Amino acid sequence: MELLNQARKHTERIIDLLYEQLKGTLEKKPRTYREKARKDYLDVAKKRRSSKKDTRKAIKKQLQYIKRNLAHINQLIISGASLEKLTNKQYKMSLVVAEIYRQQLWLYENQKQSIDDRIVSLTQPHIRPIVRGKAGKAVEFGAKLSASYFDGYAFLDHISWDNFNESGDFKALFSCI
Repeated sequence: MELLNQARKHTERIIDLLYEQLKGTLEKKPRTYREKARKDYLDVAKKRRSSKKDTRKAIKKQLQYIKRNLAHINQLIISGASLEKLTNKQYKMSLVVAEIYRQQLWLYENQKQSIDDRIVSLTQPHIRPIVRGKAGKAVEFGAKLSASYFDGYAFLDHISWDNFNESGDFKALFSCI
């Protein structure tokens, strides 16, 4: 839900920037229902424990807000607004938001909990959760690496943002020796 809320806020900022370009030509600014969307998000986010039904309903609402905002962005572009006014970071974020919307919509419609290469961070879309099962934190984020030490030298055998099994590296090392 937090990820969808961040994505919604970002689409609202893009709508503001694109509307500024067309301020004189358009009659009125597209509706985004910011206050209502934020209230809907906070109603569930502030609860100590929300039921699956409430969470699912809130996710549906956030997806609908994002869908509406993406449609407004497309309409503003068709009306003559240019994406060149966006910074590279804002443009990249807009692409990430579209992918988040696609992934979350698929998860919602299929009632699933995971999808391949799921985006878990709007600012760092390349990061993947790695389930470690350690005490304290069950999931870690960041790159996973496999290193070996031989004859006083340390070697980086494998590095990846995705989860992988280290035993494959172990077999490859012994085939070289």
